[in-house]
Amino acid sequence: MTVQDLRPDLELELALVPEAAPGALLGGAVLDAADLHSSLMDPVLDSMTFLNEVTHRYPDAISFAPGRPYDGFFDTEQVFDHLRRYLDHLRDRGRTPEQIRDQVFQYGPTAGVIRELLAKSLARDEDVHVAPESLVVTVGCQEAMFLAVRALIAWPADVLLASSPCYVGITGVARLLGVPLTAVEEGPDGFDLDVLERTLRAERGQGRRPRALYVIPDHANPSGTTMPLATRHALLALAEREDFLILEDSPYRIVSPGRQLPTLKSLDTGRRVVQLGSLSKTLFPGARVGYVVADQPVVHADGSTGLLADELAKIKSMVTVNTSPISQAVVAGMLLAADGRTKELNTETAAYYGRAMRATLDELDRALPPALRERLGVRWNEPQGGFFLAVDVPFAADNQALARSAGEYGVIWTPMSYFYPQGGGERSLRLSVSYLTPAQITEGVARLNRFIRAEANARS
Repeated sequence: MTVQDLRPDLELELALVPEAAPGALLGGAVLDAADLHSSLMDPVLDSMTFLNEVTHRYPDAISFAPGRPYDGFFDTEQVFDHLRRYLDHLRDRGRTPEQIRDQVFQYGPTAGVIRELLAKSLARDEDVHVAPESLVVTVGCQEAMFLAVRALIAWPADVLLASSPCYVGITGVARLLGVPLTAVEEGPDGFDLDVLERTLRAERGQGRRPRALYVIPDHANPSGTTMPLATRHALLALAEREDFLILEDSPYRIVSPGRQLPTLKSLDTGRRVVQLGSLSKTLFPGARVGYVVADQPVVHADGSTGLLADELAKIKSMVTVNTSPISQAVVAGMLLAADGRTKELNTETAAYYGRAMRATLDELDRALPPALRERLGVRWNEPQGGFFLAVDVPFAADNQALARSAGEYGVIWTPMSYFYPQGGGERSLRLSVSYLTPAQITEGVARLNRFIRAEANARS
């Protein structure tokens, strides 16, 4: 299934264009796709394009695809309140009107202007105690991934490991940077330390150096699994013993109900964890503010020392120059409102997402009771937080099935195969529960139930 299959009108539109030489038809120079970077042909990039096309093609379908916060928590006027609060904060700290103006309107330091507030928030929310100089404020967590991978994967033998299935953002970064990525396959219950150890041995046996492991330990995207506390301790010990770093990405903790396990970074006594952070889920996605905690010492050839954060800032200066001062100011105003405790800001949102997850699981259980799903070969996990759960089905949950689901049954989901960098997940789909109202969840699961039964029966 391609975009062309979903846009049959596109062929007609092209047919109506008068015949002409390719350059004239397209308005000048014509580029051969083969001459562009090979990552642009990667299925990872095409998969999201396809999903977006399906969503636009069937606007009335209920979509369990977007992993975005619920719109009902946002009020446009709040943006101005947050901005004013931060400006008042700067004034109260003795900044002149000219200094305040420059901080908002000018580019500002590459590493960010709100690092002190972020460091304070990490200490209060997550028991992560680092100096502000250890942080770099990024354009979302995606840039944090880019900076970390670019800095750490330095030599031809270096390889990036990723717990699989994994967030497509890290796969995309690896593809764009030409970095080799090796999947560490999850087991039925999530991250498997034995598989990681076998992977480390296999990589080294082929002359490669496993440099860093990317993992989402809490309510992972896409699987929804959470790493047990004992596994966290064992992973940190293994990283110390086997000499690799851990890229910890955990954006769903604070928007999940109940007490959360400690982050890997808060347990990290050997500076093995580079923490990739996002404020998109906890504050608001439109700000596009993330961060990276990189407190690892770096020793230079001349004997001088610095921090990995300093090196990441050098890369950032050539990528985005700096993160929007206006976005940083609004985020800072939100942090000031809760004295750095974003958990307090998210009490209501965490409860809402918890109810959404529970409602989705309850509706699935009602629509497909145990005896029926056993007969059909359908199963799902039961995450205790986050936005996502995975459903195993007895048919290929591919792009063709997605198009049928959207067009004939009015429900959209995401193929889990999108999240396996080295193949897998062909008979599983991801449901995101965060963006829908309770009524949409009820109707959406009913539509999904009809689709699953029809597909399963068609193959029986």
